[in-house]
Amino acid sequence: MKPEILIILLIAILFALLIALFLVSHFYARRRVKKSISATARMLHTYMHHDLDSNDVFPPAYAEVATQIVQIKSSVQRHEQATKDEVDRKNDLITYLAHDLKTPLTSVIGYLDLLEEASDMPAELRTKYIHITLEKALRLEKLINEFFEITRYNLQQIALEKETIDLSFMLMQLTDEFYPLLSNHGNTVELQAEDDLTVYGDSMKLARVFNNILKNAISYSYPNTPIKVYAGKREKDIFICFINQGKTIPAEKLNSIFEKFFRLDEARSTNTGGAGLGLAIAKEIVTLHGGAINATSEDERTTFSVSLPQY
Repeated sequence: MKPEILIILLIAILFALLIALFLVSHFYARRRVKKSISATARMLHTYMHHDLDSNDVFPPAYAEVATQIVQIKSSVQRHEQATKDEVDRKNDLITYLAHDLKTPLTSVIGYLDLLEEASDMPAELRTKYIHITLEKALRLEKLINEFFEITRYNLQQIALEKETIDLSFMLMQLTDEFYPLLSNHGNTVELQAEDDLTVYGDSMKLARVFNNILKNAISYSYPNTPIKVYAGKREKDIFICFINQGKTIPAEKLNSIFEKFFRLDEARSTNTGGAGLGLAIAKEIVTLHGGAINATSEDERTTFSVSLPQY
């Protein structure tokens, strides 16, 4: 055999061996990767669905995977617990509301029966009973509205329709609209807002934010005290503060005040508060605007602060 042919044959054999080696290595690597993925999947499933320590599930070679999955599992558990707490609070609230509906309804029926049966009742006493009946009916309406508020929150999807808003005028209008409620509680509003203060946002949604905060401030203010509202422009944002005098909110409650279905007054016999959605909705709207909302409370002075971007 000629040397040239022999060399070519050897090269061909060597090339064939290289291809065979590559194919074997490729399929072996794929098999190992598949095996490794299957093993990792089994370990992940075991760790996520059982109460085991990560060191008992993942060998040292999987230390980086173990670190990541521990963080993920912790985050999932926090989210699940928060969801459960929210559902529990909502269910408790609905139970309280259902129970509370009976009291004013029973009173309304009782007084109306009395008014119908006692046709010769003195006018002064009749007027008194009608007034009490009206108060109970209004209380009943408030409780029913709380049911609707919960339903609307579950169904709504907040979308913003932004425009340039005269914030100073909006706050002035808001305080005027609340005059009857303020008067009934003996409160006043002291508004200090910079002139020509504008913000780019959804006017209806932001009005709802300030409405909810002011309503909350009135509900928890001492009677015959002023509620101070400040609004102005800083270097990078616009701020709005609502300050009221009332019982200091404990730190543990202050941390939960913007959670859905959270109420400061757990006693359902009081008229303060609502379904526990007002401040949660306010926070959602402010966050959608790229802003922030927070609350502080000390020395019988509670402050709600809202910041909105200047654009």
